[in-house]
Amino acid sequence: MITGAASGSGASAECRGLTGDDLEVCEDASGAGTTIGVALIVALWAAVDIILGFTYVVIRLARRRT
Repeated sequence: MITGAASGSGASAECRGLTGDDLEVCEDASGAGTTIGVALIVALWAAVDIILGFTYVVIRLARRRT
């Protein structure tokens, strides 16, 4: 995740050769894409953690009753 976020910073290959407003829009779009990608990774990680946590609790409760 850190590597992906770090690779998104700076000028991308698609933005080379652009100047002025076009360069600014291209860099902003690249930054937004990086942010969305990192947010998806974090959200997926959190969802899996919650699912694993609930599974752990259910298994502990089931073993405790038998």
